[in-house]
Order: sequence, then C-alpha cells, then structure tokens
Amino acid sequence: MTLARTHTMALLGLAGHPVEVEVDIADGLPSYTLLGLPDAALSESRERVRSALVNTGAPWPNRKVTVSLSPAWLPKSGSSYDLPIAAALLMAQGIIPNEENSQRILLGELGLDGQVRGVQGVLPALLAAKKSGAREAIVSHINYHEALAVEGMRIVPLMTLRDLISFLTTGEIIDLPKPDERSVLTQLDLCDVAGQSGAKRSLEIAAIGGHHLFFIGPPGTGKTMLAERIPSILPALSEADSLEVAAISSIAGQWSTQGAISRTPPFISPHHSTTAVAMIGGGAHQVRPGACSLANCGVLFIDEAPECGKGVLDSLRQPLESGSVTISRSIATMSFPARFMLVLAANPCPCGKFSGRGRSCTCTSLQIRRYLQKISGPLLDRMDIRVFVEAPTRAEMASTQAHESSSDIRARVVKARAIAAERFAGEEWTLNSEIPPSALRKRYLAERSAMAILHQELDLERLSARGFHKVLRVAWSVADSNGHANPTKDDVEIALEMRTGMENFL
Repeated sequence: MTLARTHTMALLGLAGHPVEVEVDIADGLPSYTLLGLPDAALSESRERVRSALVNTGAPWPNRKVTVSLSPAWLPKSGSSYDLPIAAALLMAQGIIPNEENSQRILLGELGLDGQVRGVQGVLPALLAAKKSGAREAIVSHINYHEALAVEGMRIVPLMTLRDLISFLTTGEIIDLPKPDERSVLTQLDLCDVAGQSGAKRSLEIAAIGGHHLFFIGPPGTGKTMLAERIPSILPALSEADSLEVAAISSIAGQWSTQGAISRTPPFISPHHSTTAVAMIGGGAHQVRPGACSLANCGVLFIDEAPECGKGVLDSLRQPLESGSVTISRSIATMSFPARFMLVLAANPCPCGKFSGRGRSCTCTSLQIRRYLQKISGPLLDRMDIRVFVEAPTRAEMASTQAHESSSDIRARVVKARAIAAERFAGEEWTLNSEIPPSALRKRYLAERSAMAILHQELDLERLSARGFHKVLRVAWSVADSNGHANPTKDDVEIALEMRTGMENFL
C-alpha cells in the first residue's frame, strides 16, 4: 500500500485544529507536491524531510509523491509538520507499520541529519488535541517537559528520526528525566520598600479587585520597586489560568524549561520604545501574541509611560475593556486573551523634579502640561487608582523597624478575594473589577449615603459614567478589605480619593 496517514495539529492563535497528513506514492516522474495552503516554512519541508530520511538510512521514494494536509481550507504555517510528513512517508514505503491512529499526533521539526528539533506552541496544540480525542503525542525531546503539562496524554519524546522508527516498530521509548517541580523562583518583597504606606495600601486594594494603577512621582521614589513587587502579593494562579499563561508563552517561544508550570502571575514590563504591534501582537508572516497577552492573568507594567510612542498606550484601551485581543490578517483572524492589571509609572514633568515645593524644577508650565498630555484622557479614565508617590522622609529611610512583608499583604488579599468569590458565586465573573455596569446599578449598590456622594460627583461632571462605575468597583474592594458586607460611605470616599486625588495635579 502506497498511501499512509498521520495526524497533527494546526494553531490559529490559541485555537487548535486537527490536521490529517496524507502521503501518496504513485508511479510517474519523481516529484513532490504539497497541498493544503502551506506557508513558506512549510513549503521548504521537502528538503528537510528528504535529507533527514537519507541521513537516517531510510530511502527517499524516487517516484511521484503527493502530500495533502487536510482540511485544505485551513492555512498552515511553521515547521512542526516535518515529523508527521516523514512518518507518513516511512509508512507508505513499508519501513514502519502502516497503521493509522487518529488518537496519536506528531509535532516536530527535522534537522538535515535526522534530529528532531523543538517547535513553538506545543502546549496549546496538545491541549486542543486532547479535547479532540487524542491520547498520545510524539514530540521532540526539547518539548518533552512542556508536553508533560497536559495530563491524560502519553508523551513520547524523540531525539532523532531513528527513535521514531524504533518506537513505531518495537515500542521502545527513550528515557528522559522528569521536570524538577521543586524549583521555585525568588520573588521580590515589599519589605524592601521604605515608607510609602499610602502607595502600598493602593497596591493591596488593586490586588484585591484586579484594578489598574497609575503611579506618578519624581525619580527615585520607588515607583518601579512597588510595581515589580505586585506579583508577590497576588494569589497563586488556578490550574486553568496557569495553563493558559503557559500556552501563550509557548506560542511566543518563551517557554521555560527549568521545571513545571509556574503558578506565579506573570509580570511583563516592555521598554517604553516598544511598538504598537509588539504591545498588542501581530506580525507579517506569523502572528504572535504581544506584551498585553503575555501579561494575561498578571501585570503589565509600563515605566516612563509618557515616553511611549504615539498610539502605543492608546492601543491598550480596547483590550482593557474586552479582556482579549483580536488580530485580523488576510489569511485568518486570531484571538488571544488579555486579562491583565495595567500599571503605569510617570514622572511629573520632563525634568522629574516638579514635586513638593517644586523649587528644583526647571520646566515651564507649558512643558509640564504637554508632558502629561502624552497620556490621553480616555486612557486615564480607564485607570482605577491614581497615586502620587512622594519621596520617603529621612526618618523612614533611617528606620530599622521591619517593614510589612509581601506574604502578610498577600494573606489579606487572599482573604478579601475569598469574600468576593463567595459573593459572586454563580456569576460569570470573580473579581470586583469585572462586575458589569448593569449589575453594579442593580445588585451591587453601595449604601444610600455612599451612593449619594457618587451621584453628586456625577452631577457636577467630576466623574464620567465609566468613572462612576470604576469608583464603585474600587469601593467594593475597599469594603472587602475592611470586612464590610456593603461599601459604606467611608469606603466610597476612600475609593473616590484614590481616583481623584491627583486631579488638581493632572
């Protein structure tokens, strides 16, 4: 029989689609035809597969070879199809048993010497394959630890094409060490930050409800130190969220081979010179997730925010509202999750010294205004909490008293989130920042006196409709922190101060 079939997966964003690889060897002039909308990297697979087979000691069929990737309408890209094509060629020639197994998928790139190299996106591909009924995956040894994260599937690692022939003929599997689950990444701790009790309190409230933060203050006051320590006070990710975060990292080629999947929320801090495509995602030949998707379920921190290029920060406005990014290209439309906590940091002026009495500032009022206007009003309206970070006093710097650690703050955050989870049982959301406006106006109102304050601010046009809802959401986080069943007048006043405390400055 000169017809053989193997199975693999195609990725469009995080969505995986089963692909059937058919190889037919027929009489005729020696040729190689690849069907099924392949991209340039996939079209070059002919030479990689041919050299790998020959250097492994297997023959290359000097006949008419037709390779079909089905479904034919689905665009296919990358070099992960090398391994299933090579396996189908070996089956069609009778070198290995020609037994079609729809529950087995193959993923891997072939070197010219027959080595099986790793590819990107193995984790999301296997997760999608498991949903479609696959129970066995043959991958490169480089992707072995990544593939083991998918429970319920038998993972077969390969180092060379000879290992594939050996496994499919004798069932022998090469032995590789398991990932070290004891490896723990060292986290930064908030006890390193001297003073800044108000900023730390704002961090705690933001962590409880998943609210967005805007730090402004002179250089050297600790804005970056505070932001970098936010993951240390956030609760550990759930299993589903950690798999989603790892899947995005796998597609972006940033998978860590040090150990098992991390439960620590990601912290992504792109340079302020980054482009809008790098921030949101995209690409000409291969669409990849951007910084906002890599920060999914974690923190996206942008330091020196006013120095970002035109339109880069404003490109985040849609992901902040929808929690996802949709990238449309001529071949397909792909979506990536983007549920992150946005943290911006900025100096108060170009020289950075416009604070306190402002005697050291050399900027004119026009320069200060233009500098801060680089952050648009619509983006500022989406920032729930705005904090002016003052320089710590001499007494705070010289104090030898132990500062509160991240573990203490995280314990309070976990307790407050548990209260919110109990309140939102049966709802589609879990965090205060995710409460829809309709539910806020009907089922999750504050006390009457507290609502009167918000309505007054709305009537005086000091709050937009979005700002009204955001203050109420922050008030729920403050109430959870204080152990109140409903936001009180004091809770709403604190939330309002966190949002409007810098309005005179901005």
